[in-house]
Amino acid sequence: MLSATVIRRLEALETISKQGKPINGVFRLLENPILWHEAYANIYANTGAMTPGVDEVTLDGFSEERVTSIITRLKSGTYRFQPVRRTYVPKKNGKKRPLGISSGDDKLVQEVVRIILERIYEPIFDNHSHGFRAGRSPHTALEQIDRQWQAVKWFVDMDLRDYFNTIPHDLLITLLSKKIEDKRFLRLIQAMLDAGYVEDWRYHATYSGVPQGSICAPILANVLLHELDTFMSATKRRFDQGKKRKENPLYRHYSYQIRSLRGKWDSLKGKEEAKHELQRIQQEIRRIDQLRKQIPSGDPFDGGYKRLFYCRYADDFCLGIIGSRADAEQVRQEVRQFIEHNLRLTIAEEKSHICHSKKGVTFVGYELRTYSADRVIKLKRGTRHTWVKSLSEAIQLHIPQDKMQKFCTQRGYGDYVTGKATHKPQWMNLTDAEIILAYNGEFGGLANYYALATGVKKTLHKLEWVWQTSLLKTLANKHKTSVNKIVKRLKTQDGLKLAVKREQETRYTKVFRLKDLRKPAPHDSQLDVQQNGYVWTLSFSEVMKRLNKKQCEYCETTEGPFEVHHVRKLKDVAKGKAFWQRMMAARRRKTLVLCRNCHHQLHAGTLPDKESLKKRVNGEPCASKGARTVLRAGDG
Repeated sequence: MLSATVIRRLEALETISKQGKPINGVFRLLENPILWHEAYANIYANTGAMTPGVDEVTLDGFSEERVTSIITRLKSGTYRFQPVRRTYVPKKNGKKRPLGISSGDDKLVQEVVRIILERIYEPIFDNHSHGFRAGRSPHTALEQIDRQWQAVKWFVDMDLRDYFNTIPHDLLITLLSKKIEDKRFLRLIQAMLDAGYVEDWRYHATYSGVPQGSICAPILANVLLHELDTFMSATKRRFDQGKKRKENPLYRHYSYQIRSLRGKWDSLKGKEEAKHELQRIQQEIRRIDQLRKQIPSGDPFDGGYKRLFYCRYADDFCLGIIGSRADAEQVRQEVRQFIEHNLRLTIAEEKSHICHSKKGVTFVGYELRTYSADRVIKLKRGTRHTWVKSLSEAIQLHIPQDKMQKFCTQRGYGDYVTGKATHKPQWMNLTDAEIILAYNGEFGGLANYYALATGVKKTLHKLEWVWQTSLLKTLANKHKTSVNKIVKRLKTQDGLKLAVKREQETRYTKVFRLKDLRKPAPHDSQLDVQQNGYVWTLSFSEVMKRLNKKQCEYCETTEGPFEVHHVRKLKDVAKGKAFWQRMMAARRRKTLVLCRNCHHQLHAGTLPDKESLKKRVNGEPCASKGARTVLRAGDG
């Protein structure tokens, strides 16, 4: 178990970081094996756990001996990071993003380093930073904008060009050294950055950037851009002026006239001879009030009232400004100069611009713009009733106009403009449940992401029609029948559902519908607060409990050492005929704790089957040692 001393040192990282004191002795934390168990428990279920690096090593075969070997090499200074294997993934704009795939051992080291860096930097990261942080997401960034950016006049949208590949290594290490004085730990991070990459079987050295796909890349990227967050906080304090916007002189003039007329109306009220005069006064009050509603109550040109708002998600950030266009341009130039000179990064000009708030700007896939409603509501103030605007210069979140058509075309649902849907022939070999789940995943993911948008159901209604028709046509083509018959088969009182009958129960796969979409609840601010006390995943990790049991789950021997066998997906073993494959499928696990003998035989294809295990139980010789394994469906 983790010693109380080490626990206190880990918990103290947050306190020391908040106090601004330098942190030392970090490398010694790497020497404790339980930290590596925590790292493995965090990443073993990732989709990339079985993706090999240049040395073909994955997380398969994790064991106590493997951890001890890595720690020994780190302490002696003989551990060497393998260059990452570079591959490319498509971007939305048609271009490709480079992705670095690390070796299995390197992934473990990176995760341990990430855990420590997160404890040091998460407490001091700015509240306006939302990318790659626990409890934060694009939705939290948008909620912050929706809550705080009221009555902005200008948006300044800025993006960094090729950020992850251009981070200066020397500058990053310099910034890390301001908080961390442990030179061995800093040299480890430097070695990680300088490992290079292999592309088309050729090695390339790296002098800048962090590999996208690296476990440490997000937090290292945030460490550098934390300097931008700090700069923007200082700029905001310098830019903001005034406590309240001055009242619009013309608005004040109309209000004075209305008060005067109402006073006159009160003095004549109840007098029979003043009936016509009272009607005239009421008509005049309505006329002036209509003129007053056409103008803002505050002075939009008040030079003594300015506000600067800032929000960042990863390398994409946006500014909101209450002030003049010249103020927006000045702030933009100051930010550009800081980024280019202090951070040595480059602004992507084609993605950076200033625009009026009513025109709007795109940020994290949403369109932000201000809106003033024509509708008025009746309020009682004192003894009188008055009418006021229901909405004035409020921030609204919208789905970009071209998003639906692009999504429909990219996913192959059909023609969005005409509303004519087509089936997906590439999904014809899937089961009915798999087809529905695949369609649900695509459209449901889009709808849930844009759940914060104004009028999201109305905006996505047409796309839902094309999407659902495409789904029904795919099922109809698969079964050589009509769409109407598919609808009749799936229709229930609660929408379209597919019933899959099994031996003991009937499971239902429901077709997603916008009617069931709910706006996310307001973000809980406590999610972003680090809790007191270090909570270790190890205490709850099912795979680590199984490994610590020190018993082979196949042959049940207690003679170690023990290793964890991985498969990439459960479908890889779902139709397997080998006993170990049926074990993993029945238990719904992608991992299997084996003794080293069984693990080596599994990879060699010589692991004995169930019949051999029965013979061994009866005293007959068998290649694997131990007792009989009981297969229990749903175990785990």
